[in-house]
Amino acid sequence: MTTDVEPSATPVAPAARTPVVWPRLRDRPGYAPELLALAAVDALGPRAREWVEQVRRAYPAADADGVARLAARRFVRLAGTGGALAAGAGLFAPAAELASVLWAQANLVLHVAAAYGRDPAHPDRAAELLVLTLVHPDEGAARAALAASADGPAEESWGRAAEVARRLAAPVGGWLGLRLVARLLPGAAAVAAVAGGTAAAERVAARAVARYRS
Repeated sequence: MTTDVEPSATPVAPAARTPVVWPRLRDRPGYAPELLALAAVDALGPRAREWVEQVRRAYPAADADGVARLAARRFVRLAGTGGALAAGAGLFAPAAELASVLWAQANLVLHVAAAYGRDPAHPDRAAELLVLTLVHPDEGAARAALAASADGPAEESWGRAAEVARRLAAPVGGWLGLRLVARLLPGAAAVAAVAGGTAAAERVAARAVARYRS
């Protein structure tokens, strides 16, 4: 029977902050999603595993679907809040907006993966992250891009930057749209960011559940 798990009163592992990867992002902006995916698996994977273990100890009768729903609720909410904070802080540079959104979505995916018994710190999760967040159409393309992010020339990275930003504009909620709203209606950008970040995170959560449940 599926159990709808609720958060424990005891604090669990806190959400990780965005890693210090900015020097590499500056040098290789076209590989921002790949660099962030690798950093997320390394930094967030062990935390996701610990979080799921704590939830299972607190709710031993909970099944994988229940734990996954709890993770999805938690991180969808955080994704919306993070979008609002980014908008309020004026983080309209594409690299900064992309980093904020992908980091939040990576947190969500890795926790859902852990809920279904997958190792969230395994290197394979990086390629899966890139597919589930619609950066790449399949894992073969994702793995090739991950390899290029480390070994490819920096000049090619700059050439990819505009294309990456264009492809990700719709899935991450529309950086240009938020910028326009902020100019025309001061204060409304935060509302738009919450709605866009939440909706995007919900779609990522649905794809992650469908993948890891199987």
